[in-house]
Parts: sequence; C-alpha cells; structure tokens
Amino acid sequence: MVEGYCVKCKKKVEMKDAKKITMKNGKPATQGKCPKCSTKVFRIGA
Repeated sequence: MVEGYCVKCKKKVEMKDAKKITMKNGKPATQGKCPKCSTKVFRIGA
C-alpha cells in the first residue's frame, strides 16, 4: 500500500483506491483517498 499525508486528519495514512497519474508537468504521482475521512490524498513521485 502507498502512504500519503491527509491534510484533514493531519497524519500519514495508507491510501484507499490508489492510482498512478501523471501531473501536468509530466512528473509521476499517486492519488487516492483517506480511509477515515474520504478526503483526496496525493503523493508526488513514482
């Protein structure tokens, strides 16, 4: 599982429904949801 920082919970969480995306500038990132509050969680990098 991939970890990311949830701004709403203010801690690192394991992403739910994580998927790899490419940002506008061409760099890789991972986007998912917080399992507790369902806020979008984002992590830059492969």
